[in-house]
Amino acid sequence: MSNLISYLFETNAFKVCPNNKPFWYTSGKIGPYFINTHFLYGSEESAVEFLKFIDVEKEDKLGVSKKILDKCLNQYNTNEIYKEVINEILYFIRNNMNVDEIDYVSGGERRDWFFANIVAYLLNKPFITIFKDLSCVVSSSDFTETTPAKDLSGKKVLHIADLVTEASSYVRAWIPAVQSLGAEIIWSVVVVDRMQGGNDRLKSLGIDAHSLLQIAPNMFKQALNMGIINEEQHTMLNKFYENPDETMKQFLVKHPEFLEEALHSDEKTVVRARLCVEGNLYGLH
Repeated sequence: MSNLISYLFETNAFKVCPNNKPFWYTSGKIGPYFINTHFLYGSEESAVEFLKFIDVEKEDKLGVSKKILDKCLNQYNTNEIYKEVINEILYFIRNNMNVDEIDYVSGGERRDWFFANIVAYLLNKPFITIFKDLSCVVSSSDFTETTPAKDLSGKKVLHIADLVTEASSYVRAWIPAVQSLGAEIIWSVVVVDRMQGGNDRLKSLGIDAHSLLQIAPNMFKQALNMGIINEEQHTMLNKFYENPDETMKQFLVKHPEFLEEALHSDEKTVVRARLCVEGNLYGLH
């Protein structure tokens, strides 16, 4: 597990802000870290390139699943980080569920596909590719044949995802898409759980939900012990974990210049800072 933590930092999949310089999020709020689980593909550069490839190829609904698998298999055979991450997922699945009970593996557009297709292939399970419009195609276990999804009544599905936050993608898209085929998502495995209630929500829906890594104090402590983050970053991450809004509100009260500088920064930062001010997101006025 410590390997996975070091890979998160090594690939910038988990990026902690410098002291007193939290990141601006698209919502207009601020926080001490960014997470891009798909960077575990090996590096930020290779992940961004792969995402562009997916964006082009996903229009070919019957062909994209195999094309993604081929890319992932090549990366698995040439990149040690990605190979270890995939092997960790496989090890976790084999040790936490009865693989014989799994009829299908599923993954949703787009970032799930960094991990789900290749896991299905290596488990020798047929794969359900779920698109954002809730349409699905089904690939044979060796991915040599892909067809539009038809009736899968009574089939049990394992969904693989890169990340869970509040499980909104599951509730809005992945679960209904699988149910529309007559099947059910019985298990969920995510690489990273942001610990914002997603897995609890899935469990309340009767799904056996798991995660390899949790963005939580135990992980922060390990990162500190490994020398990846310093004491100040460790303190900020723990405070943010306990109470994100109050922690960031107190930061803005103590550092009024941070917001002022953001409002006169680059275009993207200005947009986010204005959202914060105009929406009074931290109740500062």
